[in-house]
Amino acid sequence: MATAEQKRAEYRTTIHSDQGWHYQHNMWVKTLKQNMIFQSMSRKATCSDNAAMENFFSLLKQEMYYGEQLISYEALQKKIKEYINYYNNVRIKQKLAGTSPVNYRIHASQLAA
Repeated sequence: MATAEQKRAEYRTTIHSDQGWHYQHNMWVKTLKQNMIFQSMSRKATCSDNAAMENFFSLLKQEMYYGEQLISYEALQKKIKEYINYYNNVRIKQKLAGTSPVNYRIHASQLAA
């Protein structure tokens, strides 16, 4: 059964996982389906499938979470939203010509036009 939060969600809810024990665990898969959660995972022996998300989660944990004590789900949710905004709009990457992902995409689309 979907939660009220999921019914209001603008996008589908996705959970990323590798092919660990829960990948095929019947209760896990059933719970995800009952809650309308899409399961995203790498194909067997193809770790690059979700490499971008794994890299992002690693950075999020390193830069935002480790060493922090969050007192509630709401506090964690707020910090994650702030980090995603920072990651997309402020944080620069050398691979993106020293710009943020959003600025890089804007610049690239202007060059293509």
